[in-house]
Amino acid sequence: MPPIDKPLPPPADHKPAAVAVLADYRHDDLLWENDRTAHRIYGHALEAVEPPSGSGIDSWGKQFVWPFADRQLRTGDQHGYHGEGIDFYNVGSGRGAGGLGIWHDNKLWSSRNFIRHRIRATGGKVADFEVDYAPWPVDVGRTVWETRRFTLPLGTHFTRMVSTLSSNRPGEMIVGIGIGKRTTGPVAGQMSADRTRGVMTWWGPEDGAHGRMAVAIRVDPVTIVEQRDDADNHLFLVRVKAGKPFVYFSGSAWSKGAGGFDTREKWQSYAASQVLDFSVPVR
Repeated sequence: MPPIDKPLPPPADHKPAAVAVLADYRHDDLLWENDRTAHRIYGHALEAVEPPSGSGIDSWGKQFVWPFADRQLRTGDQHGYHGEGIDFYNVGSGRGAGGLGIWHDNKLWSSRNFIRHRIRATGGKVADFEVDYAPWPVDVGRTVWETRRFTLPLGTHFTRMVSTLSSNRPGEMIVGIGIGKRTTGPVAGQMSADRTRGVMTWWGPEDGAHGRMAVAIRVDPVTIVEQRDDADNHLFLVRVKAGKPFVYFSGSAWSKGAGGFDTREKWQSYAASQVLDFSVPVR
């Protein structure tokens, strides 16, 4: 492990819990975690403070089963190691750990930070929330906006996402769901994509005492158009219809943390073997 900076204040208890927390003290970051993995997305207020801030998904190294991300963020030094986990994953303007955009004219058109949120469940066996993304342009001929629901129960590294992309034009869209290429330093990680099973995994480079981050996305293979890269991301391109929800999954792990994923092979095997439900829920 890295050397410990100032330790975090102790948790209220040491029981596992799945939580979703709005960090209104830090430009409306929205944190969610369970007993295995921890994440963050960025609120609208951050756009003026840390440009270029966008809708990519941040992933944190998590060491223990109880929640830590809110206490870590409140230190003002979330990038340090305070004994329970660490944030050394750099989303930048890319998609991070499973963000998306519209693929058009060989380019990914993505939203800015979320503008509204609704926490549906927190503190128990599942973290469940929704966010809205304001309309954004896709070239000059289309405008798109999104509502996305995130659900993370205990016992898994995968967050289930239900995305509804609406548009001022009806019909089909090609959506790029991505993993950032260089998110833990200047060196690219190792990517593997299995189109027939809808699995993409990324094993990050060794970052000194920080170890490695591992990311995976899972999509319904029947929706895949192709696997592509742009300058910042590895992408699965999937076919969706405007206004019709679709499901995908994003997962991550820390090589020094929960789950014991200390090799690329272990992470790839786990990501490919999980039985995941791509059926769209009925409202």
